[in-house]
Amino acid sequence: MLRKICKVNLIQNNLINSQYVIFRHLSAKAELNEAAESQEKKKTKKPKKALTDMRFKYPEFLPQPDNRLRNPVLERIMRKDMLDRRTQINIPEFYVGSILKLTISDPHSQGKTNSFVGICIQRDRTGLYSKFALRNVIDHQGIEVMYDLYDPAILKIEVLKLEKRLDDKLIYLKDALPEYSTIDVNMEPEILAEGGNIPVNDTVVKMKPFPWMQKWERQGLKGVEDLDKHLNLWRKQQKVKHDSPWDKYDLMKEYRKTITEEEQSEIFSEIFNRINKINEQHKQKAKAARRTISKPQNIG
Repeated sequence: MLRKICKVNLIQNNLINSQYVIFRHLSAKAELNEAAESQEKKKTKKPKKALTDMRFKYPEFLPQPDNRLRNPVLERIMRKDMLDRRTQINIPEFYVGSILKLTISDPHSQGKTNSFVGICIQRDRTGLYSKFALRNVIDHQGIEVMYDLYDPAILKIEVLKLEKRLDDKLIYLKDALPEYSTIDVNMEPEILAEGGNIPVNDTVVKMKPFPWMQKWERQGLKGVEDLDKHLNLWRKQQKVKHDSPWDKYDLMKEYRKTITEEEQSEIFSEIFNRINKINEQHKQKAKAARRTISKPQNIG
């Protein structure tokens, strides 16, 4: 009986010792993991200003503000696909008002590609559904083309002139005089100093006489001349009737239309390192391409 009791005590002591060893091992491993994570966070610490600026450079990475249309899993998958697409094509920074040249695959054209130069008048939607529209007046005919930003058929996007305008959308150029939408198709790119501020074009356009495609007088546009001279008495009365100057004080309305700063920081922290790495790779490729251009040799 005594021998059995001793054997049981010995087994219990062995179990306690083994549990203690396992506990010490797990504790040491956890401490090492915490130290490694803290070291990694120090290395990859993102500057707050850089994250804040990304919402202007990459607005398509922000999700829909409407919570009814939100799906966190789908949004994360989309962001991954968007980054994968950016490894294949350089999608430069541009804004509404910038002048772009876009080359797209076209199996029906002679060279299997097609190019279009125009001013960006609209950027719409988010994620893989992001779209942008270019407008140009060619042979006295206004032409607008809407493109999907992440369309695999897009071969190249060039920014010929990087600038912003006073309004978030320039759809009113459809009803403006043609010279405000006329872009030279052979325009040479204008180079801006890297890291400088984006210039704002404060041009105020003149509109064609009424009728218009939309009721522009009700939209509070900044880049348009005074529209009252084009309106009759009834339209002026309707403008006053539908005017809502209190909207700029409606905080809840503004909140529902935007993504919170905390959520923006979380999203851009997720893509910060990879998108910078992708941009750096495209810069290196561009430098290598410039170096490979051989100089003409003198024959004689």
